[in-house]
Amino acid sequence: MTVSTHVLDASAGLPAAGVPVSLWFLSAASSASCAGWEAVGSGETDGDGRHRFGAATPPGSYRLVFGTGGYFAGRGVAAFYPEVTITFTVVAEVGHYHVPLLLSPFAYSTYRGS
Repeated sequence: MTVSTHVLDASAGLPAAGVPVSLWFLSAASSASCAGWEAVGSGETDGDGRHRFGAATPPGSYRLVFGTGGYFAGRGVAAFYPEVTITFTVVAEVGHYHVPLLLSPFAYSTYRGS
């Protein structure tokens, strides 16, 4: 199973290039305590606002963490959310999970893409 994302800046009407993003996995040993997130990978969105994590990942709980504050600061825009975290559950090895993020300085939305 692999994970990818696509960040779109709704305020600019463009893909959000250069957004730092990291993928984390909640280990089974520590899931009851809400601690124990393990880094799977990290990077930045490309010129089209996309990033694909290369690591194969098993079923479980994951989170994507986006560095939105730095992205907007680099554009000279004040933003309410310095970071966006999307936590989701993978229930089966289906091949690929795509998690888009529609972003603006004062709101965001996400969904499970294809």
